[in-house]
Amino acid sequence: MPLVKKKKRSLIKQVLIGVGLVMLLGAYAGYNTYQTLSQPVSEETELVKFDVIAGDTMTSVLARMEKQGVIRNRYVARFMLRNQSVMVFTGSYMLDLSTSVNTMMSIVSNPSAAIQNTVSITLPPGFWAKDMAKRISTFTNVSEDELLNAWNDEEYVTGLIKDYSVLTNQILNRKDDVRVLLEGYLSPNTYEFFVDTDVDAITRTLLNETQRVYTTHKDLFDKSRRSVHDIFIMASIVEYEASKFEDMQMVAGVFYNRLNINMRLQSSVTVCYTLYEFEDWRDCERLTNQQINSPYNTYVVSGLPVGPILNPSESALLATLNYTPSRYFYFLADVFGDGTVYYAETFAQHQANIDKYLKR
Repeated sequence: MPLVKKKKRSLIKQVLIGVGLVMLLGAYAGYNTYQTLSQPVSEETELVKFDVIAGDTMTSVLARMEKQGVIRNRYVARFMLRNQSVMVFTGSYMLDLSTSVNTMMSIVSNPSAAIQNTVSITLPPGFWAKDMAKRISTFTNVSEDELLNAWNDEEYVTGLIKDYSVLTNQILNRKDDVRVLLEGYLSPNTYEFFVDTDVDAITRTLLNETQRVYTTHKDLFDKSRRSVHDIFIMASIVEYEASKFEDMQMVAGVFYNRLNINMRLQSSVTVCYTLYEFEDWRDCERLTNQQINSPYNTYVVSGLPVGPILNPSESALLATLNYTPSRYFYFLADVFGDGTVYYAETFAQHQANIDKYLKR
């Protein structure tokens, strides 16, 4: 065989081997690129909120995921999902950047996995402001401290007083002595809040209900000899002392009888608010705690406490505005029995009720 032909064949073989190597290297590089682009964007758990909007398709969702850094490459992701028929649903979803494209798409294709935009929160009668703040913060993006700081911020509350006729400047009269300026005016009810919200929106939702109660019964407020603020203070004590509406009316009458002769209210529930933190309701009844020097403690201060001791219901406000007149100056509830409230005109009669119903 001629030497020239051998050299030519050798050259062709080398070229073919070279092309093969280039193709192999290209395929390897392409495979590595595919492997890289198909991986999650984070090695550690990292939650982000992703919104699927009206009119979205799998293609548009993948494009926006890539743009927002949720996935590495939309085309690679689309290839990975080539054998799947994915239907996406409008809503907000929490996605983990350390999970696969398949996992993410399974979430946005499940409407029950969507974050709820609103939440229903029940704030029962008798809740303190701090109780309300804690419950609201549990279900929304607003913290407990943010709410309490705002509810006790003089400048913020002054602005609210201008917007709500139920709020009066009397709230600020002893601002340095009260625990929470808006205590008493945060109306208990069941509310629908946005999960993503702010302090002002929450506060005004509560105050709108308080304003509604005030406007509805404004004729009774106007007929009262007491100021609006004093009525809210009294209603807060009545709410804590009695559960039935008839008893609320009677208790309010007893307290007014005491106020009329400058007799101290001596309500143990005001001691509870004085303590602010306690393990058992009996702590409020202890003689040592009843001697605590506090503008809320009606065992040591005359008249009403410095401010409301909780947020009263509409019923408690109505009972305070439309109380039952009587000659009673004392009452107690049979806390160890059926809760019946017993009334007395004299301390001797009251002591007899104590001996009969409470000393067990």
